[in-house]
Amino acid sequence: MNTPIIDFVNEYRNSEMIRLHMPGHKGAAFLGREDKYGVLDAFSFDITEIEGADNLYHPEGIIAESEKNATALWGSGKTVYSTEGSSQCIKTMLYLALLHNKRIYGEGFSNRVLAGRNAHGAFMHGAALLDLDVEWIWPDKKSDGMCSCPVTAESLKRMLNGCTKLPMAVYITTPDYLGGNVDVESLAKVCHEAGTLLLVDNAHGAYFKFLPKEYKNYRHPLELGADMCCDSAHKTLPALTGAAYLHFSKNVPVDLTENVKAGMALFGSTSPSYLILESLDFCNKYIYEDYREKLADFCKKSDELKRKITKMGFSVCESDPLKITLAVKGDDGFTGDDLSDELRKNGAEVEFSDIDHVVLMITPENGDEIFSKLEVIFKKIGDSVIFSRKEQDNLCSRKKENGSLHIPERVLSIREAFLADGEYVDIESGRGRICASYSLSCPPAIPIIMPGEKVDEEVFLTLKRYNIKKIRCVSENKWS
Repeated sequence: MNTPIIDFVNEYRNSEMIRLHMPGHKGAAFLGREDKYGVLDAFSFDITEIEGADNLYHPEGIIAESEKNATALWGSGKTVYSTEGSSQCIKTMLYLALLHNKRIYGEGFSNRVLAGRNAHGAFMHGAALLDLDVEWIWPDKKSDGMCSCPVTAESLKRMLNGCTKLPMAVYITTPDYLGGNVDVESLAKVCHEAGTLLLVDNAHGAYFKFLPKEYKNYRHPLELGADMCCDSAHKTLPALTGAAYLHFSKNVPVDLTENVKAGMALFGSTSPSYLILESLDFCNKYIYEDYREKLADFCKKSDELKRKITKMGFSVCESDPLKITLAVKGDDGFTGDDLSDELRKNGAEVEFSDIDHVVLMITPENGDEIFSKLEVIFKKIGDSVIFSRKEQDNLCSRKKENGSLHIPERVLSIREAFLADGEYVDIESGRGRICASYSLSCPPAIPIIMPGEKVDEEVFLTLKRYNIKKIRCVSENKWS
């Protein structure tokens, strides 16, 4: 597979062309001129929209060609690039769904979205900017902490049947931060029977498309009926931070794909990073060549490591292959933050930890040596006096049995709350006030409180449990 963006930039950087254009560094690696810095010469690869370099929001040349390569790899109706992560894609999906609903219903359009409560902050930002009416889909009572939001087809169908007006879209996040998945295929069927779109934040699952068939619970949302979905390439593929994809099903109405670049431009910088575009271009070639085989072998070794860690007494939760998620005792015992500290002391920095969980993210780029290294580290921690195997037994299943979530009272819309005069206060002073920004343990997770909701006693106690000390509230002189 060719790499048109990289080929163009390489030819340009190797020429003697005088750079009378942005960026200001002019291709000089001023941060890494001396070997002692150990910095690669990335600056010479960093360009702008010069002649022949194409334009991300009006692609007709090398970027259009590279995006076609990505479209072929994912088997989508259309795939486009984002240099500002899935955040840009999420807001664009909402924008496109809203435009589509207006095209169908005219003045009677719906701006309502049914959304899984574990939506990323970018979803809230999009809802505020587009003035959307969000109705949250809460998980069943059995939930694995704040990071998990299992949405079922049955609960979605009940919500859709109870709507006086069909929502413009249903929005879900899967896989979640712990690596748990929902049944996208069933949800897509419910949405399409009702006549609405299914949008999926698949930020953590870009690699699902290339998994072996035995991982049947971890298929890409496009294969399962999603109309639009985003993938963060940088989370699981060898791409620079900010690299992401927005995918469209082959079955979506043409107006969605026609307007995609307008939507991306609306929420993106007018100076998209060519370094990030080059890394996306490289990913096409990387995936096309031998990634599937490399991934299959790595996932088998990941599964084996999880079994070994479980035998050591750690409570390893079910998750996608490239996550190692551990549940811990929590409040009155060994916490996730404690385990994270121990891993760090032994040379391993985790993706996420809170009271209840620790999440490790691995990829084939860690190399096979990662498995022997982690096995040694976990054995050392497991044998230490601070770790009790008895306390950790079957924690994943017990947390699901005991989990429940509190639904705060909504006073203002998300837009009203975000745009109201606000102030940061300590959580004690925030009691009884209206939240002006979301507060959560990690992104994406189920926010303890959303913009526009009231900080009641249950919310206060949950904020305290997750060691959140400050909260942004609507100024008291504005709302009472």
